[in-house]
Amino acid sequence: MTLIVESDGPVMTVIINRPEVKNAINMPTAALMKQAFLDFEADDNISVAVICGVGDSFCSGWDLKSLAVDDEPVSTPEGDGALGPSRMTFSKPIIAAIEGFAVAGGLELALLADMRVMAEDAVMGVFCRRWGVPLIDGGTVRLPRLIGTGHAMDLILTGRPVGAEEALGMGLCNRVVAKGESRRAAEELARQIASFPKTCMRADRASAYRQWDLDFDQALIHEGQGGQAALENEARRGAARFAAGKGRGGDFSDI
Repeated sequence: MTLIVESDGPVMTVIINRPEVKNAINMPTAALMKQAFLDFEADDNISVAVICGVGDSFCSGWDLKSLAVDDEPVSTPEGDGALGPSRMTFSKPIIAAIEGFAVAGGLELALLADMRVMAEDAVMGVFCRRWGVPLIDGGTVRLPRLIGTGHAMDLILTGRPVGAEEALGMGLCNRVVAKGESRRAAEELARQIASFPKTCMRADRASAYRQWDLDFDQALIHEGQGGQAALENEARRGAARFAAGKGRGGDFSDI
C-alpha cells in the first residue's frame, strides 16, 4: 500500500506511504493519489482533505530512480500531471501537513493545497533544479500566484532550500508547528474549517481563485453571483443564531 486513505467524519487524510524513498512518487502511487482525490471531490460527506507523508518526509518529488530506468512518459502536456491530481482543481479545501522534505514535485504537491502546515525543521525547495527535471505539476503556475514572482523566481532559478520560518515569512506556508505535529495540527485545522457552513465557505473559496482570470469589475460580479445561494440560505440561519446570542465577541466555540 503506497497510499493510505483515512477518514474521520468530514476530514479525509491522504498519506503517501513510501518512506524508504522519502515518499517519492512513482506511477502506481500517482494513479492511486488521483483516484483518492477524485473520491474526495465526489463525496459530499467529506468537507476537507489533508495530505501528508509517512515518517520523516512529506514528499521528495518524483522517484528519479524509476525515471532513470523507465522509458515510458510520466506526463503529457494535455494529460494528467506526473503526480496524479496536480493538474486538477477542487471545490473543497485541501491542507498539506509537511514534515521533513517537500521538495521538487513534493513542493508542487504541497502547492496543490489551499494551506500548508509545516514542521519547524521542514524544508521546501525546487531541488529538481540540479537534475534538469522541470516543474510540470503546477510549480511555475501556483508558486508565483502564491508568493509573488520575485520570491518564486528565487526558488525556481536557484533550487535552494527554504526553511519553515522563511517559508512562513514569504507566505509559502501558513502555520509552523513542532516537529512531528504537522498532521495533528493540519487535521485540527481541517475539522475547524469543516465545521463552518459549506455553501458559503466553498463559494468564497471559489471566488478567491476565479478572480485571477477576471478583470476587477467582472470579479466583483462573479463574487456576488457565487455568494447568492449562501446569502439566501445559510446566511439567514447564521443571522438568526447570532441574534439569539451565539458568537458574540468573535467567539468561534459555539456557532
